[in-house]
Amino acid sequence: MEAIIKAGDVELCAETFGDPSDRPILLIGGTMLTWPDAFCARLSALRRFVVRYDLRDVGRSTTVDPDAPGYTLRDLVADAAALLDALNLPRAHVVGAGPGGWIAQLLALDHPDRVATLTLVGTRPVAPGPVDPDLPDHAPEVMEHFTNPPAVDWTDRASVVAFQLASDRAMGGRDFDEDEARANIEAVYDRTPIGADPGKAHRANQMGTVFAALDCGDRWRERLPAIAVPTLVIHGEDDPFFPVGNAEALAAAIPRAELIVLPRTGQGLPGRTWDAVVPALARHTA
Repeated sequence: MEAIIKAGDVELCAETFGDPSDRPILLIGGTMLTWPDAFCARLSALRRFVVRYDLRDVGRSTTVDPDAPGYTLRDLVADAAALLDALNLPRAHVVGAGPGGWIAQLLALDHPDRVATLTLVGTRPVAPGPVDPDLPDHAPEVMEHFTNPPAVDWTDRASVVAFQLASDRAMGGRDFDEDEARANIEAVYDRTPIGADPGKAHRANQMGTVFAALDCGDRWRERLPAIAVPTLVIHGEDDPFFPVGNAEALAAAIPRAELIVLPRTGQGLPGRTWDAVVPALARHTA
């Protein structure tokens, strides 16, 4: 069930799957479609109450200007805690993917009483910008694609799909599924509300551009050993955007963290990985 929920001073579009009396899992990504319907349904079938939502400035949540966010990464963390309050969930099993993994890490650090377990998918222990010397940075060929992109008309569906498909192909790993990626891109495009600047809206929803402009505040990598909840780190072997060394660093820093590396997989959790990922999440959140 999808609903607009007042969370602090913003409205967040959230959707739930399953019985509210089951163990709650909060999924944090960019738009809620980071987590496909079928993935959420498989989790809820295992007696999990699944919550996914749109961050600010994407999807149907409060949107002002994703190129100039008047809030910080810590505000996005506070949004997640406020969403749990609004849903009457004292604690949840928290899963964060990509930049959503930064929110999940800080939720576990700054609101430890709200996090029952932590799962980090395809993310890293530092915010946007230069990485620490021991962490692998974005692959050069990926950065070349984004710094010298092909022409794209962000108001035209076909142009956006073609551009984003090329981006996903660059980051998808050896077993990239083009048909699945295209369907996901089209679903995000078709769900994006069109405001005063449709091009900006589509760019933000497809690429999470808000994180390039966001004030991320103080570092938190040095605080990771304070995370006391069971932690699972899931990462694609072929991820060129956040190479797998970032996952290894997370698993090494967080006490007793478990690392699962998905073979021949890049960014994200394509459907072919769910037979491994869903049971792992069920075990981790038992």
